[in-house]
Amino acid sequence: MGETAATTVHEAYAFACMRCGHGWEQAYEIEHHVDGSGRAFVVYTADGERVPSPLSAPTCRNCGAHVVRIMRSGRVSTVQRLLHQQDGVRRQAPVDPVAAAPAAAPAPRHWHLSDLLHPFHRR
Repeated sequence: MGETAATTVHEAYAFACMRCGHGWEQAYEIEHHVDGSGRAFVVYTADGERVPSPLSAPTCRNCGAHVVRIMRSGRVSTVQRLLHQQDGVRRQAPVDPVAAAPAAAPAPRHWHLSDLLHPFHRR
C-alpha cells in the first residue's frame, strides 16, 4: 500500500558558512508521513529532489564544511541586495574627467561571512 503525505509544509532557510563565508538560501517542501506501523516520519525535498534535513547537518555548497549557520529565509538575499546596491553607488561616484581612464570590468564580488552577518549584529 502506497504512502501519501498527511501534510506538506513549505519552508525556506538562509545559510551562511562559518568557514568560508558563502551564503545561500533554499526552499523546501516538508512532507509529514505515517508508515504502516503508525510511526510518523518526515521527507524533505528541494527542487523536486529528496534531500536530507537541512537542520541536521547542513553542508556548505562552496567548501563542503559542516559549520553552517541556519537563519530565517531572506537574511542572505537581503544582505546581498544591499551590498550590490552599495557597489552600484560606488561605481556611480563622480569621476574627474581629466584623470579618468577607460573603466575596467569590475572584479567579481567575493562574499565574506562578515559581509553577510554585519547588518544583523545587535548594537
